[in-house]
Amino acid sequence: MGKLVDFLAGIVTGTLVGGAIGLLLAPQPGKEVRQRLRSRLEEIIEEGKKAAAERRAELEAELAEAKKFRSGPSA
Repeated sequence: MGKLVDFLAGIVTGTLVGGAIGLLLAPQPGKEVRQRLRSRLEEIIEEGKKAAAERRAELEAELAEAKKFRSGPSA
């Protein structure tokens, strides 16, 4: 049980030290990082919406084609 506690203490210590070093050596202030992340997230969401709209149009076209095929040729 002592080895497990030592291992977990090492993980916690490593995480805290790594986080502190990351904050100290970050090339940009936190506010800028958050803004960049927010902007990128908005871009990703817009790209997803665009892709979903394109796919929906494709599926609707396929459905319309299938309905025409199912109802048989019109003459």
